Amino acid sequence: MIRKVCVFTGSRAEYGLLQPLMKGLKEDHDFQLQLLVSGMHLSPEFGLTFEQITADGYEIDEKVEMLLSADTDTAIIKSAGLGMIGYADALARLMPDMLVILGDRFEAFAAATSAYLMKIPIAHLHGGELTEGASDDALRHAITKMSYYHFTAAEIYRDRVIQLGESPSRVFNVGAIGLDNIRNLKLLSLAELESSLSIKLKERLFLVTYHPVTLEHYTAARQMKCLLAALDQFPEYQIIFTLPNADADGRIISEMIREYASERSGRISVFTSLGQLRYLSLIHFVTAVIGNSSSGIIEVPSMGKPTINIGDRQAGRIHSATVINCSTDAESISAAIRSVLEPEFQEWCRNQSNPYGSGKTAAAILDILKASGKPDSIKKKFYDLTPQ
Repeated sequence: MIRKVCVFTGSRAEYGLLQPLMKGLKEDHDFQLQLLVSGMHLSPEFGLTFEQITADGYEIDEKVEMLLSADTDTAIIKSAGLGMIGYADALARLMPDMLVILGDRFEAFAAATSAYLMKIPIAHLHGGELTEGASDDALRHAITKMSYYHFTAAEIYRDRVIQLGESPSRVFNVGAIGLDNIRNLKLLSLAELESSLSIKLKERLFLVTYHPVTLEHYTAARQMKCLLAALDQFPEYQIIFTLPNADADGRIISEMIREYASERSGRISVFTSLGQLRYLSLIHFVTAVIGNSSSGIIEVPSMGKPTINIGDRQAGRIHSATVINCSTDAESISAAIRSVLEPEFQEWCRNQSNPYGSGKTAAAILDILKASGKPDSIKKKFYDLTPQ
């Protein structure tokens, strides 16, 4: 019997990560792929990236608009509420046998809550991780408790999901799905990338992505000011910024980046969304990745490049030795940048291992879903580490 598997995506980065699994589901005759698209994909502010999904050859079964045009805590809460209302109607029409959710954002939390209350089994990717500076940390664990199948990115994360009370028989360490793209995509050449970006890339190049630390109050402007001051200490480096997600205070960071770029014409380029192919292709040519994005920790080490991880947003994630952590003040950031520019460190990064797997995650998930079948119920017994 063909099973209807609905994949939820609410952001550009999430879609890029899920694409190998979507491709596998679409091509496998045992499954019928459904797509539920929402969040930033449908927002002009974030590039209307649903158009890329359709350009890639995927049919979008349901679109749910839910983002308010504001970046306050109140707006985020209201957006999540609007999402739940829309997801309820969309899921009632689709009636999937399973909903696939990746990660921890508020859009995903709202989708998971809707599916759980509709008794739809959830398969969750990237559970068990820690990001102690972000509200995503608690949302991720909440999604775990609503999910039936769990596909973690490392063994320590599998252990943590089990620690949350999930049965080991439903928790699988399959590695990080983002590495599948690094393994399988044919990356752009320098000439192709420059043509696509409409800029000439220099040999000395930083890629910077910085998001608000959502469990802190009003720190975005101060932290971004420090990051920009640190970058000013390296005027010989070209900088490409990608703008932050739809988080509280995200607009503050975006406005500061645009102003910074306007005052340094020719050296700074700003992109709302690069897409997975251009993003990974660009990493191949950069000197370092700087900021507080999960991609710097999970994907970048597999490409032999150093990452500077700033502040507490990603605190708690395991990471390769190619990731250098620093605090948010300008002096710490600039010191970290100087350390990764050392030729010996650059060379050393090229041959380091990544704790997040080898890039065969999508195939492993498909095999497990086939072998597991459709659960008769989403009822679960709490798994005690110490039997009572």
